[in-house]
Amino acid sequence: MNTAVRITAFVTAVGATFGTAYAVGGAADPVVKEATEEGGHGGGHEESAPAPEPPGGLQVSQGGYSLDLETPRLAAGEKARLRFTVEDGSGREVTAYDREHGKELHLIVASRELDTYRHLHPTRAADGTWSTPVDLPKAGGYRVFADFRPKGGEGRTLGADLAVSGKYEPAPLPAPAARATLPGGYEVTLDGGLTPGRASELKLRVTKDGEPVTDLEPYLGAYGHLVALRSGDLAYLHVHPGEGGPGPVVPFTAEVPSEGSYRLFLDFKHDGKVRTADFTVRTGGAGAPADAPDAEPDDHGTEDGHSH
Repeated sequence: MNTAVRITAFVTAVGATFGTAYAVGGAADPVVKEATEEGGHGGGHEESAPAPEPPGGLQVSQGGYSLDLETPRLAAGEKARLRFTVEDGSGREVTAYDREHGKELHLIVASRELDTYRHLHPTRAADGTWSTPVDLPKAGGYRVFADFRPKGGEGRTLGADLAVSGKYEPAPLPAPAARATLPGGYEVTLDGGLTPGRASELKLRVTKDGEPVTDLEPYLGAYGHLVALRSGDLAYLHVHPGEGGPGPVVPFTAEVPSEGSYRLFLDFKHDGKVRTADFTVRTGGAGAPADAPDAEPDDHGTEDGHSH
């Protein structure tokens, strides 16, 4: 990036990005089952259904825990160190976690436009401070997600905003496509769709140079790891792996809370490297229309989407 056009503050651009994202996210209401009327009783009153718990990542504090992002601002294209802590209800740093998928905590960093994605594995100091190197290529608004389970507690996903300074250039959401092409001759195809309020089966098939990959290597306790983010508010959705072997098909079950567009990021390991394939999926249909263009490789469509 030309230094002459780099800016150290871009409050207006980031504010516009955040404002648009929140406006779109506000329109994506969660799916709530209608209250049923109790029949056969005097008065015929309706019982209100309990309010559903919001999707993960939308709140910086939830369930007695808070995410404190100690590095709220970075510069685009420059290597930096991201630091944060998880605090309990008393404001003390959490230092005891239950491992999930082989890690105490998983950190996801995604741009508001969902065209840049990083799955990071930070290290924790004895005082509870987490840190990880990160290099984000584009200026704009980002969301940081901490996915963890405190010792003996429930799993939580907390989110905080991250500003990345530089020359900001808005980008549209990547178009829906059922196929992602990665460097090294890899190709991943998506079979399945998303229906709000109902579990949906997704099957991702991995090939290399046109041949099925049948020797995927375990990664985070499975042969694939899938993250789903809702376009607009960047709600973080848990996706569960299905029963499957080392390829070529990696199955998952996902349940989305509302109509809209979602970004799916598949991590898989082969030949000793973790690679990431990404897809845009709209609810109510298959992974992509029959005439949708193939996904082109981008910076997030390579193994560079990971740091350990």
